[in-house]
Amino acid sequence: MLYYSDHFALPLPTGHRFPMAKYARLRQRVAALARELLAVPAAATDQELLRAHDADYVAAIEAGALDAQSQQRIGFPWSAAMVERSRRSVGATLAACRTALVSGGAVNLAGGTHHAHRGFGAGFCVYNDAAVAVRAMQAEGRIERALVIDLDVHQGDGTAAILAGDASVFTFSMHGGHNFPFRKARSDLDIELADGTGDVDYLATLRAALPRVLDRSRPQLAVYLAGADPYVGDRLGRLALSKAGLAVRDRLVLDALQREGVPVAIAMAGGYAHAIDDSVDIHLATIAEALARFAPRRVLD
Repeated sequence: MLYYSDHFALPLPTGHRFPMAKYARLRQRVAALARELLAVPAAATDQELLRAHDADYVAAIEAGALDAQSQQRIGFPWSAAMVERSRRSVGATLAACRTALVSGGAVNLAGGTHHAHRGFGAGFCVYNDAAVAVRAMQAEGRIERALVIDLDVHQGDGTAAILAGDASVFTFSMHGGHNFPFRKARSDLDIELADGTGDVDYLATLRAALPRVLDRSRPQLAVYLAGADPYVGDRLGRLALSKAGLAVRDRLVLDALQREGVPVAIAMAGGYAHAIDDSVDIHLATIAEALARFAPRRVLD
């Protein structure tokens, strides 16, 4: 299944640099491939959020009680629509995890909000969908061990911090070493890349890392953050991958997981290309790769 809500594309104030329009464009193009697989996720509940976030933080978000500094750190102005969007985005990763455990894989057409920490949001991230989803799958008795593979260009600092010290969840982040966040958390495995890293070096590094990650984590579920922002044309990326290189990246990850029989929930994470459609192209290629592996044949025929 492919999880999408119209809340994902709610507009932001004029001049805001987060490209909300990419979600509506992505949904339109996905519908041309597999409209019947699109589903609207339920919003994450308080109980689900509180497994990964502090009660005071959740209450402040819901009541609109964040101060100006906290809103600035997130990067979005508070609104009721922002709250609903954030809950739906987490809900889509929850739904994708539950579906993946049955069918092998599923996709959230947003998500990847890996800069949200237990008690604060940051970097366009309000709630941490990967951490909330993993905790939910464990609490529901569906899994014991999980793996987060974070290939957004920015380190998954919030995910690493929330899940730190928990041997049942392995966090792997491969990211730009000189990019945001400038104060990194510690994942179970961090690989920092130099500015300008391109396809050859990136893919060689990933090929070498994946067997080690899977051997150390032995997961029953993976959450894969397939950021489009390592792209050479990304405004916030600083790496130099091509669209073709990013497609190979996705195949490497999904091949490795399938060989080990590990279900995967995929989230889109970042993508800030100068031309929005370049980010949409990259996200769509990720989804198409997932559909080729996990979609019912009648949808693709």
